[in-house]
Amino acid sequence: MSFGRKDYEFLKEIGLGPQNLGCYVNGVWLGNGPVVSSVNPADNQVIAEVAEASIQDYEKGMQACAQASKLWMQIPAPKRGEIVRQIGDALRTKLHPLGRLVSLEMGKILAEGIGEVQEIIDMCDFAVGLSRQLNGQVIPSERPNHMMLEMWNPLGVVGVITAFNFPCAVLGWNACIALVCGNSVVWKGAPTTPLITIAMTKIVAGVLERNNLPGAIFTAFCGGAEIGQAIAKDSRIPLVSFTGSSKVGLMVQQTVNQRYGKCLLELSGNNAIIVMDDADIELAVRSVLFAAVGTAGQRCTTCRRLLLHESVYQKVVERLVDVYKQVKIGNPLEKGVLLGPLHTRASRENFVNGLEKIKFQGGKILIGGNVIESNGNFVQPTVVEISASADVVKEELFGPVLYVMKFQTFKEAIEINNSVPQGLSSSIFTRRPEIIFKWIGAIGSDCGIVNVNIPTSGAEIGGAFGGEKATGGGREAGSDSWKQYMRRSTCTINYGSELPLAQGINFG
Repeated sequence: MSFGRKDYEFLKEIGLGPQNLGCYVNGVWLGNGPVVSSVNPADNQVIAEVAEASIQDYEKGMQACAQASKLWMQIPAPKRGEIVRQIGDALRTKLHPLGRLVSLEMGKILAEGIGEVQEIIDMCDFAVGLSRQLNGQVIPSERPNHMMLEMWNPLGVVGVITAFNFPCAVLGWNACIALVCGNSVVWKGAPTTPLITIAMTKIVAGVLERNNLPGAIFTAFCGGAEIGQAIAKDSRIPLVSFTGSSKVGLMVQQTVNQRYGKCLLELSGNNAIIVMDDADIELAVRSVLFAAVGTAGQRCTTCRRLLLHESVYQKVVERLVDVYKQVKIGNPLEKGVLLGPLHTRASRENFVNGLEKIKFQGGKILIGGNVIESNGNFVQPTVVEISASADVVKEELFGPVLYVMKFQTFKEAIEINNSVPQGLSSSIFTRRPEIIFKWIGAIGSDCGIVNVNIPTSGAEIGGAFGGEKATGGGREAGSDSWKQYMRRSTCTINYGSELPLAQGINFG
């Protein structure tokens, strides 16, 4: 175990040790399940050990969480917002060690790790304001002496199942909103990033404790599929947010639907950037580099397809290959590194197998395409020239592999963009208003995120995040996403002494 290394000393600042309990249940840390190792993807050495949840731990935690929700939902929303504000402030004091942990355990570069924690802080700020704006409508009634209005009430408990690629930001999208809406939260973090789950939970737990609130308002489990399945099946959890693959997300949705629960799904992406003939080439190339190489191609919003107008095809490809040659690969904690390791050895194997499949289907590697021999999970950022009709292009290869293809007309580009099963993010580079407004309109991109002259990744928290088709249809973070975390009631109040019926019905 590497916990004693000098460069790991910061872990003590965020409450981590060589052995850690991985469940926060009713205000107490425990863990009666399997002991697993957290592994540094840069060298595949063990960082620390974590005792995961048993199914008995889960049941104990859920009983307390469901009970705590009855108290939490009765606290006024602005007071709940004050607790979330304190969570944001607590995160600010630990921004850099938490960001460093994200980089260490997940593998993304330090700037991205710190940015991920900042995203939760931003969500806390957003949620604090939202806590005073959970407004319903007053609706005109057709009946005299009647009033119609909407009431928004908490659901009770919200389940959040997050993935390794954003091991804490997605929690922030969900938990900050769920908490101000009056819900308790039960969180299952990714099995391969348990230290982040523990460190984040300790921050939240500390705020609850200082305010003399039940720890069960925020319940957290480190664990694998057994705990995830328990959350999906649990009728005490009206809403389950799941982030992961389309295959697993569909299974979660079916399980939750069988008990008439609701799902928020954030699943696979197969995102395209279109470069038109009038595009700012340098702006486009910089955007593609960030979108395709950032987080080693392991964002759901990673650019996987680059669609180039035939008139600028050669120029863009040559410029892109040139900037790819300059990408520094290495330890994600080191200054200047742009590409860290893939998250696991299995991810590295998927990269190798994916490239074999690409070559078999006629793909031509323009740069990269190899695993870097080391103790870690490093691979080369890769650009592949391939036909838009190749079957492999329809799939999501979770790594730094970019497919480049040519188009002749704007209509053809839209058809290629919309031809894949997924529908998360998309972007076009052009200066022509008529193209821009068609792109964001009814006959344009069919994605949930439709950008112009910026990358497919790097979304702000103020907008609703999510996508269509096999991406799952969920919306999280900003805009009016909060409505999914509450129960809407339409209320009609008769303050008169007569009983007029709607639609003018006379019933005796």
